[in-house]
Amino acid sequence: MSLGVTMVQGFSTEPGTHGPITDARRAAMRKVWVWAVIIAVGGFLFGFDTGVISGALLYLAPEFDLSPAMQGGVVSVLLLGAMVGALGIGGIADRLGRRPVLGLEGAVFLAGTALAVSAQNYATLMVARVVLGLAVGSASATVPIYLSEIAPTAIRGRVLTLNQLMITIGILSAYVVNVIFSPAGAWRWMLGMGAIPALVLVAAGLGLVPESARWLLDKGRRDEAKRTIMLVTDEATAERLISAHDAHQHRPVPPQRGETRKSGWAALLSAAVRPALIVGLVLAAVQQFGGINTIIYYAPTIMTQTGLSASNSIVYSIAIGVINLIMAVVAIKLIDKVGRRPLLIISLAGMAISIGMLGASFALGMPPVVTLLFMVVYIAVYSGGLGPIFWTLIGELFPPSARADGSSACTAVNWASNFTVSAAFLPVVTAIGAADTFYIFAGICVFALLFVFRYVPETRNKDYPQIDSSLRQRFHLQTT
Repeated sequence: MSLGVTMVQGFSTEPGTHGPITDARRAAMRKVWVWAVIIAVGGFLFGFDTGVISGALLYLAPEFDLSPAMQGGVVSVLLLGAMVGALGIGGIADRLGRRPVLGLEGAVFLAGTALAVSAQNYATLMVARVVLGLAVGSASATVPIYLSEIAPTAIRGRVLTLNQLMITIGILSAYVVNVIFSPAGAWRWMLGMGAIPALVLVAAGLGLVPESARWLLDKGRRDEAKRTIMLVTDEATAERLISAHDAHQHRPVPPQRGETRKSGWAALLSAAVRPALIVGLVLAAVQQFGGINTIIYYAPTIMTQTGLSASNSIVYSIAIGVINLIMAVVAIKLIDKVGRRPLLIISLAGMAISIGMLGASFALGMPPVVTLLFMVVYIAVYSGGLGPIFWTLIGELFPPSARADGSSACTAVNWASNFTVSAAFLPVVTAIGAADTFYIFAGICVFALLFVFRYVPETRNKDYPQIDSSLRQRFHLQTT
């Protein structure tokens, strides 16, 4: 049974098509989903390695006699490593291909995990966390573009949202692993469990998933691209898609007046691509400066300030992880039916209201259960909207010539914003109080809401030329 027309990303024989498949049968769709889940293991490790340290730190800190500042370094140095990894991986993914880079990231995850598990001192542990950060950041930039390039239009949003789902599953799995090994204080086992999904990524790089047909065609490897496309369709369709690719190669999106055509980072900084870059970077920053990680990282601390005990921080973390997971599943169900913009608008409006009310709960001394309710609502609306949709959009907004570097730049800003907010939150709360701090987050969410209304296009069921045209109109640029 045909499920509709699909294609190599960015090239379509009719409007609203996307991905490397045409006339895909249900079996082909299942095959794409299997590939997508394997690729999204990179997102799982993103979540696992950022979440597992919260439980492990309770036991390795006394073993290594770590001061509070040193403990903070163990947590935050991964974020800095991730920023560097995200910024540098785009060009490598364009040169080597998506699949080998994914396998390389798995190998780096394994190396970082081995260093962490065998660490006998603080210095080794810090090096391990830097290595893991490089892998986390690289994977967070690679996975969205890889998923985007294997996804047919009918399920592209859901496939890209799978990345966020796997991140939340990784975080929740980390908390569960912490619970399992916490009675024995086995922090090395907590960290070591990350080796299992890392091996899956290594296997993916060795051939468990196909290379992106889009990348193969751009590199002139037509026979390999044809074989990849034929994994899910017939030879005639594969030939037609390759012909469509060739046709679009001769009429790519034009540069702005006075510009020459560019590629890579030069293309990313050109006037023609600037609208996509602005949207991507603003959403990357807002996703963190909207306050989400202050809730995830500091929920026990926040609840302690309301008068409730936060001694069992792992239980709080698991509850947050479950909410994240449930709403990520909801987003997968809705993103290709409702669209990106409506979910983004609903999410940001809900975030602004709930985190603003969280500030009011501190200012007015509301009961702790009310404060907890506002936190839960905030996490729910974030996880059902801005959280996954950011990762979806960075796989859709950029032209093929700048897709990898665009994803790298946005992901790097996301990690830098994560680090800044996480480091500044408690000092700011100490300086101006929790209520005013949360009001600031609410104001940022309102700004983001206005920005989305004005500048963010709907990308559902659109190929790149259509998305680019929408962006140009919103930024009042010349259209063709």
